[in-house]
Amino acid sequence: MCPETGRARLSYRRAEEIFEESTRLLANPLASPEDIEDLDGWTLHRLRHSALTHDAEDGTSTPMLLARSRHASVRSLERYARPGVDSVVRHVAERDPAARRRT
Repeated sequence: MCPETGRARLSYRRAEEIFEESTRLLANPLASPEDIEDLDGWTLHRLRHSALTHDAEDGTSTPMLLARSRHASVRSLERYARPGVDSVVRHVAERDPAARRRT
């Protein structure tokens, strides 16, 4: 129970169920609403992957990613923070010394 509101708190498991059920059609845009019971939605764990990937793409340092994700090693973090090709190209272009001299 929440001491401030007196309401029951939502467990992680129940939040996961609600989120997964609510995202079934979003995760399967070509599916028919009639098939919703047979579909899988997104998970809260997938949100964790996405958040870490977006942070890595935005240039968040490895120590900060490790601290935020509570991973003990860079190797385990690698499974989560996987910047896309466009992000890597942007990163390289922003740090190209020749490009900096031209501006």
